[in-house]
Amino acid sequence: MKLKLLAVALFCSALLAQEGHPMRGTWHGSWGPNGQERTPVTLVMDWDGKDVTGIMNPGVRSSKLEKTSLDAANWQFHFESDYKDRSGKVSHVVIDAQIQEVTSPRRQMVGTWTDGTQKGDFKAVRDN
Repeated sequence: MKLKLLAVALFCSALLAQEGHPMRGTWHGSWGPNGQERTPVTLVMDWDGKDVTGIMNPGVRSSKLEKTSLDAANWQFHFESDYKDRSGKVSHVVIDAQIQEVTSPRRQMVGTWTDGTQKGDFKAVRDN
């Protein structure tokens, strides 16, 4: 009986450890030209076996991730999205980021953000 319980416990722990592709999941972060002017962002991403797909800011102001590319050898990630800003105006954002601490459940994307002529930094952390 103890052996069966141990086997079930090991099997369940292995299932919980399976999280899939490093880009899969929900990420929370922000972008902006400086530390005071920030735009919060939520990314919900998936890996379809070939490409990263997903949406930015799920809800009323959601937008699809477009032109995604992942260089897995260097963990460089690029995406673009047409999103509605706080005033409702459609803007085009371009993000270029490197995935840091790829094996950590709380891995990070750190890079640059461009929206028209505005540029700044971008950072997002993956939720567990």
